[in-house]
Amino acid sequence: MNSTAVTLCFLLRDEAAGTHVLLGTKKTGFGVGKIVGLGGHVEPGESDGEAACREVFEEAGIVVREHDLRVAGLIEFVFPARPEWNMSTSLFTARRWTGDPVESQEIIPEWFPVTSLPLARMWQDAEHWLPLALGERAVDAVIILNDDNETVASAEYSLRGV
Repeated sequence: MNSTAVTLCFLLRDEAAGTHVLLGTKKTGFGVGKIVGLGGHVEPGESDGEAACREVFEEAGIVVREHDLRVAGLIEFVFPARPEWNMSTSLFTARRWTGDPVESQEIIPEWFPVTSLPLARMWQDAEHWLPLALGERAVDAVIILNDDNETVASAEYSLRGV
């Protein structure tokens, strides 16, 4: 199966009300209007970690160093009706960075409690893996989408220690 290499990076911070995660409302491109994680394509010659750091900076103005990333998993997204959309997505979390999130041309960043994720406003697949990826272990998953390219046909996943 051919797939495009992409990354997602979830910044986590502890507040009095619990742990929060930085997500953003997509303003352009794939998934416009949905709340998504920060991330995007891995450029040629770039590691997954380098791509995650670059994308967080481009989308929210925050500097994350590669050594501050924690591997949170790998998600294979399969679009049978649009195989050119297939993605192999490396997931990361980070608890250390420099700067405060700012809106970009692509994303309106917003903090959400990990215990109250805005799943109804996200891609439907997020409910299957995102809560797991934000935990202490990494999640590996294969998400197969229905022909509408939105709803989940099947989700298989496993957890691994990091």
